Amino acid sequence: MKIAVNCWVLRNKQLDGIGNFTVETLPRIIRAHPEIEFQILCDKNFTEDYFDFPNVSKHHIFPPYRHPALYVVYFEWTVRRFLRKHKPEIFLSMEGFLSLGSPVPQLPIIYDLNFEAYPKDLTLKNRLYFRNFFPRFAKKAVRIATISEYSKADIVSRYGIDEELIDNVSCGIKEVFAPLTEKEIGDVRQKLTGGKPYFFFVGSMHPRKNIVRLLQAFDHFKQSVPSDAKLVLSGHILWDDDSISNTLSALSAKPDIIFTGRVTDKQLRQYLGAAICLSFVPTFEGFGLPIVEAFQSGVPVICSNTTSMPEVAGDAAIQVNPFDIEEVSQAMQSVYLQPEKRQDMIRKGFVQKNIFTWDRTAELLYQCILKALKKS
Repeated sequence: MKIAVNCWVLRNKQLDGIGNFTVETLPRIIRAHPEIEFQILCDKNFTEDYFDFPNVSKHHIFPPYRHPALYVVYFEWTVRRFLRKHKPEIFLSMEGFLSLGSPVPQLPIIYDLNFEAYPKDLTLKNRLYFRNFFPRFAKKAVRIATISEYSKADIVSRYGIDEELIDNVSCGIKEVFAPLTEKEIGDVRQKLTGGKPYFFFVGSMHPRKNIVRLLQAFDHFKQSVPSDAKLVLSGHILWDDDSISNTLSALSAKPDIIFTGRVTDKQLRQYLGAAICLSFVPTFEGFGLPIVEAFQSGVPVICSNTTSMPEVAGDAAIQVNPFDIEEVSQAMQSVYLQPEKRQDMIRKGFVQKNIFTWDRTAELLYQCILKALKKS
C-alpha cells in the first residue's frame, strides 16, 4: 500500500503547532508500519531526518507555495500530477489543503477553523483563500481528522459534514517537558528575571492569542497585589499593527514585562518549568498545547474558558473569560497568593496530562487513515 503525505508545512525550520504535530505523529506511524510505502511531499529546502526510514521516499515538489495563487497551482497542478503518476491509495494532508481535481481519496487534518471565527486576523489574500477553499476541502475529503471535540463540532456546524466522518485524534506532549529541580528553577529565574518569580506565556503572537488583554490583566494584578513578579512572553510577533507597543507604553508595569522572542524546545522547557504559572488566555484555540506542556512540567495553568481549552484543561486549570481583564487578573492573584492552591493545581495537572500522548494520537490518526481507505 502507498500513502502520499503532504508535508510542505515543514519548510520552516522553526516548527509551529502543525509542524510539531507532523513530526510527532508521522514518524511513529511510519515506524510501526514498515509494510506501507510513504511518499513524503516536501519543499525543496526540507533537509531534516524526521522521515529517514526504509519505507519512505521524499519528493521535493515545485513550486514552493507561499501565496494563495501558488497554493492553487501547487495542489491543482503539481500535486494532482504527482498523484496521477504515483497512484497512492490515499493522500494525507498534514495541514488540511487538498487537490480538488484529483480522484485519489484524500484525508485532511483540519486543526481548527479560526479563520472562520476571526477572519480579520488573516491578511485579505489568505482570508479569501481559506474561507473559499476549506469548505470545499471538507466536502472533498473521504474523512477528516481534527484535534479536539470543539473543532469537530465546529466543522460539523459550519460546513455541514457528517460527524461520523470526523475523528478527533487529539494531541500529545513532547517528552522534553518535565518538572525542574529547585536549583534549576532558581538558575532560570536568575538568568531571566533577576531571580524574580514570573507568569509565563508562549505562543505565536497574533491577535487571537489575546496578548493585549493579558498585558492589561498583568498590569491590573501589579496594581492590586504588592509583588515583584514579572510577566515573560515567548514567541514571535506575527502581525504588523502597533497594538502591543501602544499597550505597553500605557502600562505602569511595563518594566516588569519581558519578551524573549522565539525559543527552542530546551529553552521552553526551562522558561515554562521555572514559572509560577502559565497564563494562556487566547480567544480561540483548536487545542492549546502549552496547557498540557505546563501540566507535564508541574506548573499551574490559567487558561481561557472558550473553544477547545476547557476540554483540554479539565478541572486542573483556572478557566477565565479571556475578554474580561479583571477576571484574568483575579486568577493571577489567586495563584500568586495561595501556595496550597498552586500545589493542588499541579497535582490535578499531573493526572489530566496522562490523557494526552503522541503514541495515542499517532494510533488514532492511523485508525482514521484505515477508516478513510475502507470508505474509498
